[in-house]
Amino acid sequence: MRRILIIGSKGQVGTALIRALEESPDVELVVSSDIKDPSPDDHSHYIRLDATSAEEIRKTLVVHGINEVYLMAAMLSATAERNPMKAWDLNMTSLFNVLELGREGLVDRIFWPSSIAVYGHHAQIIKTPQHETLQPTTVYGISKVSGELWCNYYHEKHGVDVRSVRYPGLIGSRSLPGGGTTDYAVHIFHAALEKGHFSCFLSPDRRLPMMHMNDAIRATMELMAAPPENLSVRTSYNIQAMSFDPQTLAAEIQRHIPEFTIEYLPDHRDLIAADWPDSIDDRQAREDWHWRPSVDLTSLVDLMLTDLKIKDLL
Repeated sequence: MRRILIIGSKGQVGTALIRALEESPDVELVVSSDIKDPSPDDHSHYIRLDATSAEEIRKTLVVHGINEVYLMAAMLSATAERNPMKAWDLNMTSLFNVLELGREGLVDRIFWPSSIAVYGHHAQIIKTPQHETLQPTTVYGISKVSGELWCNYYHEKHGVDVRSVRYPGLIGSRSLPGGGTTDYAVHIFHAALEKGHFSCFLSPDRRLPMMHMNDAIRATMELMAAPPENLSVRTSYNIQAMSFDPQTLAAEIQRHIPEFTIEYLPDHRDLIAADWPDSIDDRQAREDWHWRPSVDLTSLVDLMLTDLKIKDLL
């Protein structure tokens, strides 16, 4: 049976991952962890854990008999630009800690997320290929490229079963995002319902790859369930669901909330997004482990507005 540790569980993806993993019939235990102190509404198996401390992680693996780790702790793109050295330390030290524990045989399988931030302005923008030039212009992107290469190294040199996907912008209702450039696509729904107006920090036509959280979690779990011999990519897999720009998303929201308005005040995050792909070629993921998205733009907006209205009623 799988006994799982999620590091960085209070983040946008970690929050959704807890429930999905606990519902898996072959999962015996899910331990969630983050740098924050426990609170009354935390997951029942929550512990405080510093991702940059190898000894804290090692102790947790031993005490709980963990055999699978999901390393979700990271400083995201916009926040990392304000704290580059702190971001590099968190993003890389946490990864090395887990890879080393994998090398020592203390964990059987590791998931570590990469991002479309690995691409820079030299990459093909439309249908960006799996194997494309990686020359990012942000600290976050640089740490993800480095992490991909180290994951591949540990797999090839030490046999560590580490797996990864390049997440596009992720949109979910369970928690607020934590400093990413694509965060507008979550905040816009809260603003539409609470104020009827949104000030967007990206240009109206800044088209980016996006994905509903349900698809992101399913992609993660399907990759982790795939037989090792089926996997041809040990850096990080491209995955794609949909692409849209802020004005297209706003128009879709206005179908439900006609009075909703939006203004565009592009800032430094728009410059970051300008170096990212318009759309992603994910054929390798489709071929290797049969990846298919299920949520398009119309159903994404339906899901988000419904889920947020329900949360407000609880």
